[in-house]
Amino acid sequence: MSAIGYYLECEGIMTTSISLVRENTVSMQPPRALWVPFALGRPLGVPNNPDFQQRVITAALDLLDRPEGPVLENYSEEAPPIEVESALACPVSFAKPSQTESWSGRLTSEVTTLKPWHALSLRRRAGRTLTGLSEHSIEDNLKKLGEMLDSGDIPSKEFRWLKFAIEDAKAFYIEALTAQPGDYVQTELQRILWQDTQLGYALRTCHQLLASDPSTRPFAGIIAPREAIETAARTTPQGDTT
Repeated sequence: MSAIGYYLECEGIMTTSISLVRENTVSMQPPRALWVPFALGRPLGVPNNPDFQQRVITAALDLLDRPEGPVLENYSEEAPPIEVESALACPVSFAKPSQTESWSGRLTSEVTTLKPWHALSLRRRAGRTLTGLSEHSIEDNLKKLGEMLDSGDIPSKEFRWLKFAIEDAKAFYIEALTAQPGDYVQTELQRILWQDTQLGYALRTCHQLLASDPSTRPFAGIIAPREAIETAARTTPQGDTT
């Protein structure tokens, strides 16, 4: 969207946009952008709330009053909570691993536990899946991710692989968690993924490693959403590393 905005502005057409990853927007510097503190995939906050959504759209359109950019403003209003009719019955119990266990061991063990549930999910969905962006298997990807975390280094040459591996891993986990029939609330699924699983903890650790280096900081926002990082910071006791 930033690139499209640039070309439209060159033709004299003013543009505005909504940003979900502030770090990326800072890096790309579109003409006008409104950063919103909402979950990825929900640029207007929550579904079925036209009043709130209209306020977000109005705030973004108000930036058109700014004749010059780049302009990046923060939307100050938090999204209303989504009403949860029933708690998600997670099919897997995510046990807390030993502190001495390697990242590679943690992730390999967890994906092995989830594989039967993912197979069930594939059967229930007639083989349809959102995995497949990466040319490698989920096992190979998580083993490689674990080895990088064990070494404490994520080489920049691996960023392309890492992006596809992460997208595949997240899709694999969500599909496994929703293997059983029923209605699922996305916010609860995301909470389980980012706060209860070793994958979520691993991705938050990746985010921390990349965010600590100015040269890789823009990529950190792609690894883990701000909401997951902030929630973990609020809920993890001091001294607890999981």
